[in-house]
Amino acid sequence: MGDKKTETDSTLLGKSSLYQQYLAERDEILRHKWLESEKEGHDIGFERALVDWVLNHRSKWRKKHPH
Repeated sequence: MGDKKTETDSTLLGKSSLYQQYLAERDEILRHKWLESEKEGHDIGFERALVDWVLNHRSKWRKKHPH
């Protein structure tokens, strides 16, 4: 019975527009992390990439990707 509930919850979560937005933003942050790490020659870390992306890129990205 627990497995069926978990499958249903997972299906609903996967269809959630909020969750889809989260996944899209996370992908962009990871892409930003990779690009900035390549520029600096070392891994800048997720937290730094997250803060930089939110401060410098998120608003422009969200205008192009409305949910």
